[in-house]
Amino acid sequence: MKTIGVGILGFGTVGAGVADGLLKHRDVMAKRLGVDIALKRIADLDITTDRGIAVPDGVLTTDAAAVIADPDVQIVVETIGGTGIAKKLVLDALHAKKCVVTANKKLLAEYGKEIFDTASANGVDLYFGASVGGGIPIIRVVREALASNDIESIHGILNGTCNYILTRMEREGAPFDAVLKDAQRLGYAEANPSLDIDGFDTAHKACILTALAYGFQPTLEQVQVEGIRNLDGIDVKYAADFGYRIKLLAVVAKDGDEVEVGVHPTLIPFSHMLASVNDAFNAAMVKGDMSDYTMYYGRGAGRAPTASTVVGDIGDIARNLAHGETRYARGVPNYAEGQLKLRAAGDIVSKFYVRLLVADKPGAFGTIASILGKHGVSISAATQKDPASASGSAAETGYAPVVALTHEAKARDLEAALAEIKASGVVAEDPVKLRVI
Repeated sequence: MKTIGVGILGFGTVGAGVADGLLKHRDVMAKRLGVDIALKRIADLDITTDRGIAVPDGVLTTDAAAVIADPDVQIVVETIGGTGIAKKLVLDALHAKKCVVTANKKLLAEYGKEIFDTASANGVDLYFGASVGGGIPIIRVVREALASNDIESIHGILNGTCNYILTRMEREGAPFDAVLKDAQRLGYAEANPSLDIDGFDTAHKACILTALAYGFQPTLEQVQVEGIRNLDGIDVKYAADFGYRIKLLAVVAKDGDEVEVGVHPTLIPFSHMLASVNDAFNAAMVKGDMSDYTMYYGRGAGRAPTASTVVGDIGDIARNLAHGETRYARGVPNYAEGQLKLRAAGDIVSKFYVRLLVADKPGAFGTIASILGKHGVSISAATQKDPASASGSAAETGYAPVVALTHEAKARDLEAALAEIKASGVVAEDPVKLRVI
């Protein structure tokens, strides 16, 4: 049986999980894959802290370059994260004609073209299954299982931190800031949580899914990104009153020669499968023209789930090498570059949730309805709420919160209508709008 050597760069949470998985399951992987996968080297700046793993003598080093140069290492695993030294080491490994496995979504979203081109030029495999969804095999599904499908859409809850916060806000009526502090205490959120709560972590993942599904990769700057930092708990409550749950949703969808890519807090009906994804779990729903809807659910982060996917990628590459072949030197297809374009934000068509603080006087709501109608936005449902239930400026006398759901409308038409409503003098604060599916 052929032996394939693995070197790991980074011995933090994920790196330690990968090492643990390779050591524990070496025998069973050999039986299943027909190739022996041996952990040869691990590089980290800190090789003295106990990770709870019995690493064989001679495996640990502080010299990442030595791991890449080691002739016994055929697969290099990057678990450092970020786009600094991680980028350099990944490129160094590819230039050294070593296959690479990474879970680094930021690296691939921002520098994917350079990295994928380098892998292709050197004829080596590049796998990144854990970069989206952690333990969920969504990368493998889109790239392999649904390869025969024209992917119509992907909707994903892809950030466990945000999902945990939104779940707590709904269940307990707890304010955002308090739940965020709990998430940080429990390890779900970083000390600086902006990457998660401002939607950029999810946006990185949406970029990768777009490349896989549609054959071109948008830049992060091209993605419409809204996070949950400014989400008011009262909107969580009002949404529930209408039969909806708010989730931070990644949307990747094609319509003709245009692709919509965005990340938004979105109202999802209680009956929708994605609405049942709670706490720190992730899920992705994919619609293909042949498969119709399929859904993938599981833990999107954490040592063991992420390591599981990384080790699965290692196994796939090891089997490729044992048979003298590569399967994914390109990384992602680029067949649609120049053929498809991103849909402009204003051209996105959606149903919307709108909250207004309206003057409690005759004709005020009629003014609002008239302005919406003038801009081609029609209301499907509306209700006036008790002023005591609202927050902020709702304490002002003479105003009451009004919540409405619209039929499908262009985003720019709704924006124009809301700007005119604000200027009309019948509302006391900036309108709130959220997307609805």
